[in-house]
Order: sequence, then structure tokens, then C-alpha cells
Amino acid sequence: MTAARIAFALFLSIACSLSLASPTQGTDYSLITPAQPQTEAGKVEVIEFFSYGCPHCYHLQPLLNDWKKAQLPANAVLIKVPVSLGRREWGQLVRAYYALQASGDLARLDDALFDAIHKEGKPLFDVDALAAWAAQNGVDANKFRSQFNSPEVTTKALRAEQLSRDYKVNGVPTLTVAGKYRALGKDYPDMLRITRELVDVAAK
Repeated sequence: MTAARIAFALFLSIACSLSLASPTQGTDYSLITPAQPQTEAGKVEVIEFFSYGCPHCYHLQPLLNDWKKAQLPANAVLIKVPVSLGRREWGQLVRAYYALQASGDLARLDDALFDAIHKEGKPLFDVDALAAWAAQNGVDANKFRSQFNSPEVTTKALRAEQLSRDYKVNGVPTLTVAGKYRALGKDYPDMLRITRELVDVAAK
């Protein structure tokens, strides 16, 4: 476990033991206007808009994984939405996310794709490079290409881009709650603390 993750685990344990004030609009969160409908019935939706190409998303990833395990309550669901923000290379990574999801390899390779780009410096920004990387990680390259270029992945990629416009996302990572709140915060642990509090607010 890295020093950052140890520090974050300590932060979580302290945060859980404290009685925290309700989040404040303008300081802890901003309102999403207009509010967006949720798709998961009976659940508070937490959406992370992200890109594998974003170094900030890479740094948030392990903290978000820990937060999901330790802090996400049973009445909430975390949904990850990859976006391009108009960048062609990131658009290819949006398709890669949904191709891995379709092949059943996303959970296994989610962190690995981040590491390949940001830790290993691999330029995985087109289908050839991504298919070769997938093959090195136990995915059939032809199957990956087929999924990458499939109508289903195209539909999901277009939906993700539309969601980013509906939510007025202009930077990543962005965390939203219940289609109503955009978490702010002075750093990533603070953003995650606020997100957890907003789940409780939304559930009332």
C-alpha cells in the first residue's frame, strides 16, 4: 500500500468517527442545473466522469477504489462514465472502456489500463495499440477489435458524451450525486468525504 493510500485510509477512519456538518453549497458542492434523472431505481447514483488519459483521474483511481469498498452505502451505486471532452485520443479510450466492459475484462484491467498509460508511458490512443495491449493482457485481440468497433460500443460512447454535456462537465475527474450535486473539495480525500455526505443528503 502506498503512502498516499495509507494516509487516505487514516483519513477515512478519522472521518467516520467525527460528526461532520452538512455540506455547504458553493464550498462543498455546486448544483447541477437542470437536475438530471437517475437510471438506477431505488439507488442514489454517484457518477465519476473520467478519462484514462487524465493524470488527475489516475491519481484519484486508487482512492476511489478504497472509498467504494469502505464508504459507499448499500443504498448507493457508483457509475463510471468515460468521456473525451472533445479529444480524439480520449475518445478512443472511451471506446476501450466499453469494449473491455463488453468482453468481461473491465474489472480485471481497469487499473492496468491507467498504469499502462501513466506509469509505463504507453501511447494507447488508437485501436491498434489498444488491441495489442489487450492481447498482452489475456484478451483476444480480434474480439477486442470487434467490440471496439461494434454498434453497441458506439451507442454507449455517444451516450457517455451526451451525459457529459447534460451534466455540463468541463473537466475530469468530476463526481456527481443523484443528478443534483457536483462535489467540490480542496483535494481528492475531501471531495470523496463530501460525496459521501451528499449521498446521505440525497437519500433523505
